[in-house]
Amino acid sequence: MSLRIDSIQRGLPVTIRVNGEPIQAFPGETLLAALIAAGIRALRKSPVREEPRGGFCGMGVCRECQVTVNGTPNIRACMVKVEAGMEVELHV
Repeated sequence: MSLRIDSIQRGLPVTIRVNGEPIQAFPGETLLAALIAAGIRALRKSPVREEPRGGFCGMGVCRECQVTVNGTPNIRACMVKVEAGMEVELHV
């Protein structure tokens, strides 16, 4: 099941890897949008209670969507655009 709007024109999809698993994404969309479209909601755990956390504001303020991208930790998924071959590590 795709959560993307079918009527929007996009380029060709690319593959990114999330915790080693391939998912389809589109260049130019945010990493957070690609993760949500793939059905991935939990991106990390809260530091105190270890509860799942995900994107909240979608504009870089809340920092709830921090992931590791290509080995660099604490990247806000809502602030980085998808690129072919990205390696994403969730902290769940």
